[in-house]
Amino acid sequence: MLANSLIELDRAHLIHPVASYRGHERQGVRVLTSARGATVTDASGHQLVDGFAGLWCVNAGYGHESIVEAAARQMRQLPYATGYFDLGSEPAIRLAAELADRAPGDLNRLYFTLGGSDAVDSTIRFVHYYWHAKGQPKRDQFISIQQGYHGSSTVGAGLTALPAFHAGFGVPFDWQHKIPSPYPYRNPVGEDAATIIDASLSTLKAKIEEIGPDRVAAFYAEPIQGSGGVIVPPKGWIKAIRDLCHHYGILFIADEVITGFGRTGPLFACADEDIVPDMMTVAKGLTSGYVPMGAVFMSDGVYDVIADAAGETAVGHGYTYSAHPVSAAVALEVLKLYEGGLLENGHKAGARLMAGLESLRDHPLVGDVRGRGMLAGVELVTDKAKKTPLPAAAMPARRIFDRAWDNGLVIRAFPQGVLGYAPPFCCTDAEIDAIVERTRKTLDQTLADPDVRSAMA
Repeated sequence: MLANSLIELDRAHLIHPVASYRGHERQGVRVLTSARGATVTDASGHQLVDGFAGLWCVNAGYGHESIVEAAARQMRQLPYATGYFDLGSEPAIRLAAELADRAPGDLNRLYFTLGGSDAVDSTIRFVHYYWHAKGQPKRDQFISIQQGYHGSSTVGAGLTALPAFHAGFGVPFDWQHKIPSPYPYRNPVGEDAATIIDASLSTLKAKIEEIGPDRVAAFYAEPIQGSGGVIVPPKGWIKAIRDLCHHYGILFIADEVITGFGRTGPLFACADEDIVPDMMTVAKGLTSGYVPMGAVFMSDGVYDVIADAAGETAVGHGYTYSAHPVSAAVALEVLKLYEGGLLENGHKAGARLMAGLESLRDHPLVGDVRGRGMLAGVELVTDKAKKTPLPAAAMPARRIFDRAWDNGLVIRAFPQGVLGYAPPFCCTDAEIDAIVERTRKTLDQTLADPDVRSAMA
């Protein structure tokens, strides 16, 4: 009765993110009631392995009492402290220092936000301020990558290059430009790493020259494109792109909202390529999703330009909940858990996950398996030679998610027929194996879908 009541209340009042509103009203909400480790339980008692860590974020797993206690202790002592008026709190100050110590290169300055979208939004404001401070206000053009995701704020959604975030919203703006994704599985130049890198460099250089080298302010890239389909660029790609940006004096912004905090292996994915961006955004794993928080890492060079230009004048950018003491206390405890064994377990679990997913390549629907660490994607096709995507009539995002759910597995099913995986780092061998086994069962059920069979005929 309680579950039914909640479903009706949800239908009547709660607007869900990135949802078909009428479709959701027909479908009805699935109410989650509890979680522990890598397992979530819904209102009917159905238990599932969460192969997506909520929304790429519950890296530590559910139910860590030490995280709960850190939040409760901070709430009792000081539940809120503004960062305005030169005020602050110990957890936020310590968190900034701890993160700076672990960040690549000279990313020594931290600005805290509520999540990834407003972290990206903050970088756009900082970039504009930086170029005005440098006496180059005409540098107001931004470049990002097709199939990239940089949040869903108004300006961030314009940097995002996914149709659902543009349709009906009046974005992207004319100052937001895109270059093609490196996408090795579907790149027109083929899958050779050096060829892909050369093609991307050529395309970016042409785009910069088309806009005007003195007009381009910043370039945005995810080390691995998450919501675009877990697209893993070739080794060396992001470093080459960063180097070209610096050749033109363009700021390079790394969006590590998904990849940050051990998701790909090291604490930050930029370490995989030994690069130091001018700014870097994080969120999700920062607090393991227990409370909202994001951050912008800013290099000393960018910070000094802004600070020197402002002098004694306030830099007019701020949020009420920036550097929230409870979120900071949680993040400090989460960082302790990561470095106390969770990252190490995640490395082992990630290797097992990738090996397990690779074993699915023999399935008639599996065209590609890709990933790094505890971040993976499986791309489904109806013809392996032609790389033919699943037909729209098969409704991959809806039906595959539903099948996996019924099989006791939470994964991300993208509309283009890519399955996304980002399990918690606490996963046991048995849980990783269950993710793979339940995926194979889901694939078998999808192969039997009449719309899929018809496309393969």
